Formats: sequence, C-alpha cells, structure tokens
Amino acid sequence: MHLNINTNPISLAQLSNIWREDITVTIDALAKDKILISNEVVRDALVNNIKIYGVNTGSGQLSKTQIDQKELSILQRNLVVSHATGVGKDLSIPVVRLAMILKLNTLAQGYSGVTEELVNIFCEFINNAIYPCVPSKGSVGASGDLAPLAHIAQALLGEGNVYYQGKKISAKIALKKIGKSPYEFKPKEGLALVNGTQISTAISLGALFRTESLLSGALISGAMAVDAIKGSVKPFREDVNRIRPHKGQIEVAGLLRSLIKGSEIKDSHIDCDRIQDPYSIRCQPQVMGSCLGVMNHVSKVLSIESNSVTDNPLVFSDSNEVVSAGNFHAEPVAFVSDYLALAISEIGALSERRIALLNDENHSGLPPFLVKDGGINSGFMNSQVTAAALASENKSLAHPASVDSMPTSANQEDHVSMATFAASRLHNMIDNSMHIVAIELLATAQGISFHRPKKSSIIIEDIIKQLRVISPQYIHDRSLSEEIENVFKMIEDGNFNNYCRSILPSYLI
Repeated sequence: MHLNINTNPISLAQLSNIWREDITVTIDALAKDKILISNEVVRDALVNNIKIYGVNTGSGQLSKTQIDQKELSILQRNLVVSHATGVGKDLSIPVVRLAMILKLNTLAQGYSGVTEELVNIFCEFINNAIYPCVPSKGSVGASGDLAPLAHIAQALLGEGNVYYQGKKISAKIALKKIGKSPYEFKPKEGLALVNGTQISTAISLGALFRTESLLSGALISGAMAVDAIKGSVKPFREDVNRIRPHKGQIEVAGLLRSLIKGSEIKDSHIDCDRIQDPYSIRCQPQVMGSCLGVMNHVSKVLSIESNSVTDNPLVFSDSNEVVSAGNFHAEPVAFVSDYLALAISEIGALSERRIALLNDENHSGLPPFLVKDGGINSGFMNSQVTAAALASENKSLAHPASVDSMPTSANQEDHVSMATFAASRLHNMIDNSMHIVAIELLATAQGISFHRPKKSSIIIEDIIKQLRVISPQYIHDRSLSEEIENVFKMIEDGNFNNYCRSILPSYLI
C-alpha cells in the first residue's frame, strides 16, 4: 500500500489497511509548503527571543526555565531521551506502524513547526519498514503519549532498538543499513514528536478493527445457533425491527435474515408449538445492533482524532503565533475506548449464553452437552466453563479506565486521561471474546449436525465446511483446545468479515 499524505483526512478504510500491512509514504507538495511556513514562524520567534514552551524553555514544571540559544538542539534531544522511560512488552508492529503514520499525518498539517528534514527521515523509516521498539506501558494519555512516542523519536537519533526485516537490531545499525546518519533535532522537533495521542489512538483503532472481526464471527455463530436449536426467525423480521428504528438493530436483523435464508432446518419447524426463544437467540438484533452502534460512534471519534493536530505548542502561520494549549489530552480516545469495552464484553457475554443454551437439552432440544452417549462422553461441558471464565474476566476489564487520573510533573499535568491503558486492555478483552465465539462456532456446527440430512443455509453450510477442515464432528471425547485456537485464528484473520462487510465501519466508503 502507498499513501500520499496531504492535508486531506486519512479514511478509516485506509487506516485499517495500514494496520494490516506495510506501507510506503510520500508527502504532498502542499503539505511540504505548510511544513516550511510553520517552521519559519518558529525560527522567527527564536530570532526575536520570544519564549516558546519546550523550545527555548524547559518542559512541564520546568517551563519557567530559559534555555540558551546554543543549547536548543541539546534540549530537544534531552526531552526525547529523558522521556523514553516505557516498560513492559513491546507494542505490536501494526500499532507502531499506525502510530507513525498518524504522527506523520499530524506533522504534515503544518502546525508543528518542524523541518522538512525531520519529516523526510520519518518517511525513510516507514518506507524501509523500520519500526522502533516501543514498550507498552508508561503513558497516562496527557501530555499525550510521552513515553511511547519518545521511544519512536529516539530511534531517529540512532538510540534504542528497532525491528528491521523481522529482526530486533539497534537503531544505529538500522540507520546505517539505509545509508542514513543519526538525525539531530532542530528547535521544537523533539517536543513535536513526543506530544500527541498517536499511540493511544493507534491501539484503540487496532481494537476497533479487531472488534469488526469479532462481531462478524459472533453474528455468524449467532445465526448458526438459531438453526441449531430450531429457533424462530420471526424476531428478525423487517417489520418488527422497523418500528424500533435504531440503525444498528435494523442492520443486524437484516444480516441475520440473509445468513439464515434458504435453510432447510428453518423451514422444517415453521408450524412448531414453540412460542418464543430465550433472549440470547431472540434479542440478537437489539444487543448486537447496540454493539454495532457503539462501533460506529467509536469509528467517528477515532477518525477525527487520527486526522487531528495534537501537538503542543501549536504554530499558527496565518497569525504568526505559537500557542500553548491542550490538544494532547486524550480524553476523547479514553472515552471511546471505555465505550468499546462495553461492546466487546457484551458480544462475548451473549455468545457464552448461547453456548450454555446449546448444552442444555431442556432448552436446545439437542443431546446433553452436544454429544451422543452422554455420561461416558462429556462433550462441550467444559468448553462452556472456559467461555464462562473468559466472559467473567471481561466484565472486570470493562470497568472504565477514564474515571481515574494520577497527577504528574509536580501537578503541572494535574488531570490525565489514562487513554493508553483504556485502549490497551481492549485487546485482552477481544482475545477473550474471540475465544468464546470460537467455542460457539464449534458448538453450533455440532448442534446442526444432529439435524442431518437437513441442511442449513448456503452461507452457513459453507462456514461449517470451513470449520470441519480444522475440527471434525465431535463423536467421542477429545481435547478441543487446539481446535478452539485454530477457529480463533480464523476469526482474528477476518475470515468471516466478508459475510458482514455491508455493516462494518471500516468497509464502508
């Protein structure tokens, strides 16, 4: 993928592609002009000895300290290396790649006062797939993601480690491999690189894209569950959902109808005496539609954030001003990350309830625990226990992170967002819910097998065929752990997204 960065917004679809694959970038001529003009404002201010936070003053509580002109480059270097204090496992390459693109996009808007030389070396890193090693912990989400962004910035200096061609090497060696010398920061550049919300935004975007895959898998397993228990499709009717016109509910109901359309199993019990099904079957449009609504809201906020300038101070060339402000505060990212956590938890919780329903002969009409010769065989009994454990864990993880704040920098930075943790914990939650849905997909395929020779819909039969490649029909007890992991990977890889792409935010143009 190639991206020409200009003053136009990067679309959600483009961001999704950046998350998934390597990219090359160029900077549009108009953007270069804006970068040049904003840098001139900074240089003019320094010539006139105008105080600029973090440029000729210290940072944070040290902002009243004046810095000598001869030491301005040293200050920018020191700002970066002193802030590179992250700990923990490295962030994934997709997160770092996306964060670098978001940072480059911010710089290209012409409000950061950096030089074209800095933008060019940043492009060289991206174009050569050099991704700095960025510890995952150490940001409170204001003044932006200081520590993780500093780890990206210090790589330009030849300090720290990077991933290059799949191997972890020193940044200094990576620079040599592409024929570049360590970069020397000009006034404002170190500060421009460490201020901003790009890390928390990238982590949250990655969670959103993974939630699309989770939702797709869960909608399919939910449709399969309907056939497995010979449930009613009347709750999914267009007229039922039209009179409660939440967009997500209507879209989910329509998708469920299309997934089940043409099922012989569905048609075989039209005249049965069952009046209504349990909520986990009947209320899928209402619950999953609400989750889709959350995702749509999150996508809008993160799209805005991805194309925003979250630097500090800001350089306004039209008025020749450098303004200290608070665009680095990641409260919008924290809030939508907390909001998305609710949807992720609910998708998993609903799926777990359907697994329990399938196991219960009194509600499902299927053999106990989905296996013949129960007693000697335990079937899917403990698979539901695993799902319950994961669903319970998600309920704890869903507690909002944004309600906390820990003052930093001697109370200069006295309210922070905790956006980075809010976003990071989403991936653990997604892992949990994807595993739950993987179990449900196996359980529903097993349930449908008891209705043979009747077939489900063309779509569902195709999915069962895919599942049977990695998981044969359950006849006698065996360990399902590896098969669950294989189905998890199918969900993770987006194998089911095409069936649901008409409603997924990043697939919509």
